Amino acid sequence: MTREQFTELVVAEQEALRRFLLTLCCGNRDDADDLAQEALVKAYLASGSLRDGSKLKAWLYKIAYNTFISSRRQLNIDAPIDEATGIADNSLAPDRKYQYQELYAALAQMQPKERTALVLFYMNDYSVKEISTIVDSSEAAVRQQLSRGREHLRERLKR
Repeated sequence: MTREQFTELVVAEQEALRRFLLTLCCGNRDDADDLAQEALVKAYLASGSLRDGSKLKAWLYKIAYNTFISSRRQLNIDAPIDEATGIADNSLAPDRKYQYQELYAALAQMQPKERTALVLFYMNDYSVKEISTIVDSSEAAVRQQLSRGREHLRERLKR
């Protein structure tokens, strides 16, 4: 991959990648931005080894997902949900500041694999096959994560 190709990929996918990480981080924009920056640096450093240009987008999301998982392992995050209820995106206008707070709080209660599958499928329009590549799981496992994730999200949002 050339430097120009990498730049085009970043320009095209940067906002979507940040939204993906923002959702995985349950609305914590600072964490999401830090992870996006770290993922892009990792992608740039590894871009010379990428040979299949048709999978650039999935490759970038896989790096971002792995960066997210690594960061959570390092932090050993097991925070109770009470802490997630205060999450808000401070960069939004004041009247929209808490627009997604309930969704982020519900997502924070879910298993990371379920949350990731839901976000990639519904918010980023990835297929089950593409998600299985990004998260290194079988397609059957991704389908099960989507099914369980939908049910868990539905239950949590009803409360």
